Amino acid sequence: MKKLALALFLATWHPGMAEAAGNSTATTGTAGAAIIAPISMVHWAGYGLNFGIFAANTSGTVTVSPTSGTGSVTGGVSFMSNSTTAYDAFLVTLQANQMVNITTSPGTVTSGGNSMTFTTAPSVASGSCAGTTCYFTVGGTLNVNALQAPGSYNGTYTATVTYQ
Repeated sequence: MKKLALALFLATWHPGMAEAAGNSTATTGTAGAAIIAPISMVHWAGYGLNFGIFAANTSGTVTVSPTSGTGSVTGGVSFMSNSTTAYDAFLVTLQANQMVNITTSPGTVTSGGNSMTFTTAPSVASGSCAGTTCYFTVGGTLNVNALQAPGSYNGTYTATVTYQ
């Protein structure tokens, strides 16, 4: 039976069957692209993440809300009566109605050889802008050491906005 099937196959197949001579066609396809506006961002003048004025007998934290700018303390940290806290702010120009992600980095503030670390949090982590200009604010949490050395501490962090 196997010999009969093989004989029938060989009898009906020949090398020219794989080629269809003169049987080709061509047509065109379409291609496209869309370019959106690049993202640009500036630090909003007059703003800065301000953890306030405080004393620390034991370790604790100072937290600044990314949406209201109000501050709170934990542990042995106490605000002074003349202390004010504030969030930071950034102005972003981008393509309208495009989803973006917003991230902020941690940082360190220093005064001479003394330092404290902090984390940051944007007011929104993702979203879109109905227009071409939007803003977001940044708060954070400062880690204060016990008996932190007095001084005026300064530092930086990075804010990044990317299209999704």
